[in-house]
Amino acid sequence: QVQLAESGGGLVQAGRSLRLSCAVSGTIFSLNTMGWYRQAPGKQRELVATITNGGTTNYADSMKGRFTISRDNVQNTVHLQMDDLKPEDTAVYYCNVRFIISGTNYWGQGTQVTVSS
Repeated sequence: QVQLAESGGGLVQAGRSLRLSCAVSGTIFSLNTMGWYRQAPGKQRELVATITNGGTTNYADSMKGRFTISRDNVQNTVHLQMDDLKPEDTAVYYCNVRFIISGTNYWGQGTQVTVSS
């Protein structure tokens, strides 16, 4: 079993920054991709960014240049540095880990990010 615990969400003014963190625990296979997704009210969950165990990153176009994903393979943590936040970034942000060989996905409970104008 795998557990994910997010932290770092909150209320922030537009233009400011937030850093989200996710701690992954349990039985973790080394070949995996960790990532962040978000879901705004009335919208589908969407990709924010992912990072492989080798450090290859992928970002949604609207986040490029503003968000930075990173991970610590020893601590099994993944982080999302969000700069120049905009009101449209308001959403619940979910941490995800996907094991490459099995394709199994695990999700965190989500952390609310609210950006005021």
